[in-house]
Amino acid sequence: MTAAIHITDPADPRVADYLQVRERDLVGRDGRFIAEGVVVLEKLIAAGRHPVRSVLVAEKRVDSLAGLLAGLAPNVPVYAAEQAVMDAVVGFPIHRGVLAVGERTEPPAAALLDALPAQALVVALQGIANHDNMGGLFRNAAAFGADAVLVGADCCDPLYRKAIRVSVGAALTVPFARLAADEDLVAPLASRGFEVVALSPAGQGTLAELAAAPRQAALFGAEGPGLPAELMARCRTVRIPMAAGFDSLNVATTSGIVLHRLAELRAGAAP
Repeated sequence: MTAAIHITDPADPRVADYLQVRERDLVGRDGRFIAEGVVVLEKLIAAGRHPVRSVLVAEKRVDSLAGLLAGLAPNVPVYAAEQAVMDAVVGFPIHRGVLAVGERTEPPAAALLDALPAQALVVALQGIANHDNMGGLFRNAAAFGADAVLVGADCCDPLYRKAIRVSVGAALTVPFARLAADEDLVAPLASRGFEVVALSPAGQGTLAELAAAPRQAALFGAEGPGLPAELMARCRTVRIPMAAGFDSLNVATTSGIVLHRLAELRAGAAP
């Protein structure tokens, strides 16, 4: 890595990307996003899916992060600031002391799906509005080997800072595409030979009855309203049996159960 550039003034224009992180997260960053924490930065650098624009670290962490920062491209500036200055830039106490700005690079959905192998597992999301759930969904997608995530237009942003953090960086490593408002979620999967499995308490079959298929897509919807009926009508619907009087699981928890089952089926390990 090149030598760290020391920042002493919170108003220094070189760190303008990091000003008032929370407020600007809500309105977007013109094709950029904030990555927070050492583990997330490791994933951002290692995956190489999104170019790193710059890094801002607390002065006290520069030496301990030398090995990680050495993986940055030579032209990526590393800014270092005393903790008080860094807090003033960011707008709140940034205890992790590590931030980076990435450049968004997201392929069109068609290009993403066309690049998948003959045997593939896709996670498809509709109406996911909670960033904790979005992060958990991506974390499970990575843990169980999903090849891609297809994000409906009505979902929250997987590259929102909190979603990235909750995903433990998986939102930066699992390929995903976000659909436009007029794009259908099921049609591009079905046309490419995917069996689309929609999860719902009203599913016609159980998860245990699901068999392996070369191409499968697991479709998850928002807690509460669930998936629209017209969408489920075009899918194979599956439920997870639960104790009497209770039929609801957190969507991230549901995805972990479902993707574990699908991973077993792909590996031929299921009984």
